[in-house]
Amino acid sequence: MLTRATLPYQRYVNRVFWFLRVPQLLSTCVAFSLVADMGILRGDIGNWFMSFWCICFIVTLFIVIIELNDLQPCFPFYWYNFPVTFACYAALICLSASIICSVTYVQFLPYGPEWDRAIAATAFSCIASVLYAIEMAGMWNFYKLKEIPCYLHTVPSLLNVPETFVAGVIFAFLSNTSLYLHQPALVWCVAVYTICFISEAVTILLNLGKWEDRLPIPFPICQLVLTVFSVLLYISALVLWPLYQFYEELGGLPQRSSDVSCVDGLMCTWDQCLAVAVLTAINLLVYVAELGYWAHQVSIKTEDQPGDS
Repeated sequence: MLTRATLPYQRYVNRVFWFLRVPQLLSTCVAFSLVADMGILRGDIGNWFMSFWCICFIVTLFIVIIELNDLQPCFPFYWYNFPVTFACYAALICLSASIICSVTYVQFLPYGPEWDRAIAATAFSCIASVLYAIEMAGMWNFYKLKEIPCYLHTVPSLLNVPETFVAGVIFAFLSNTSLYLHQPALVWCVAVYTICFISEAVTILLNLGKWEDRLPIPFPICQLVLTVFSVLLYISALVLWPLYQFYEELGGLPQRSSDVSCVDGLMCTWDQCLAVAVLTAINLLVYVAELGYWAHQVSIKTEDQPGDS
C-alpha cells in the first residue's frame, strides 16, 4: 500500500526533471522577465501575465527542490498526486496566458522593442504550456500503467480542474475593482465566485490527502450538497452579473461603444465584464455536469443499500 514516504516513480521523476522541469523553469522565467522589462507599457494585462508565469515558476522550483532533497515524506498528503495536478493547472495557465496575450495585448502594441518582447514572451509561454502538458500526460499514463491511484484519474477531479481554473481567470478580471464595487448585486457575484472556489479548493485538498473518509457524512453526499449549492449560487451570478453590467436601466452599458475606456483597442472594462459573464456561464455548465455525476453516484449507493442489508 502506498504511503506518503513511498516514491514509486523516482527514476521517472528524475527524467522528468532533466527533460521537462528545467525547460519549464527557463521558459516561465524568460517570459516573466521579458514582460517585466517593458516597464509601464505592460499595463494591467501585462501584470496578469507576469503573475501567472511567476506562480508557475515558483511552484515548479518548489517541486524540484522537494524532489531533489527527498522531502516528500515531510508533507501531510500523498506527494505523488501533487506534481501531476499542478502540471495540469500550469498547462492551462500558460496556454490561457499565451492566447489572451496574443489576442488582447500583442496586436495592439506599436512595433518596436516592446512588441518584440511581448511576442517572445508569448512564444515562451506556449513552450511552457506544451512542456507542462507533456509532463501531465506522461505522469497520468505512468500512474495508470503502474496502477498508482491518481487524483486526476477520477471524473470529479477532471471537473474540479476547469471549475477552479475558470474561477481563477474570473478573479484575474475582478482585480479591476471598478467592475463591481459600485453595485451590491455585483459584490454578491464576487462573493459567489469566492465561496465556490474555496469549496472546490477544499475538495481538491481532501482528495490529494486521501482524507475523504474523515468527513462526518459520506463524501458523495457531501459533494452532492456542495454542488447543488454551487449551482444555485452560479445561477444567481449568471443572472445578476449581465443584468447590472449590460442593462442601461440598472446602470449598465449595453454596447461596447458606450464605454469611454474602449478607445485604444486594448481590453477595456466592458470587455472584462463580458469575459466574466461568459466564464460564469462556462463554469455553471461544468458544475451542472458535476451535479449529474454526484446525483448518479448517490442514487447508486442508495439502490445498493437495501440489497446489502
